[in-house]
Amino acid sequence: MDVQRAKKFAMDWESAWNAHDIDLVLSHYKDDFEMSSPIIAQLVGEASGTLKGKTAVGDYWRLALEKVPNLKFEVLSVLLGANTLTIYYKGAQARLSAEVFEFGACGKVVKAIAHYEV
Repeated sequence: MDVQRAKKFAMDWESAWNAHDIDLVLSHYKDDFEMSSPIIAQLVGEASGTLKGKTAVGDYWRLALEKVPNLKFEVLSVLLGANTLTIYYKGAQARLSAEVFEFGACGKVVKAIAHYEV
């Protein structure tokens, strides 16, 4: 992971979300990626807060967009790690959020973990 790739990923991710284009969002992820978020537990009742695979996560994200049809993300900062990056952003109701993305050798996200301001 390098700075240019990290910034491009963050811009593309923000743009896809703000277009509410779940297929485009999912294009950045490996087919069997894992997504963890406390909202998963709230919205779909998965107690672990984790879903696996594009189908399950895509269904969850579509449901989330139904619940918050005016959802917009604003990337505030991108933090670079070793094969990871964190996007710090404003999400629903201007709530501060951070999402950590782990990338596999394939260049796509294999794991994502969302965090929300309390």
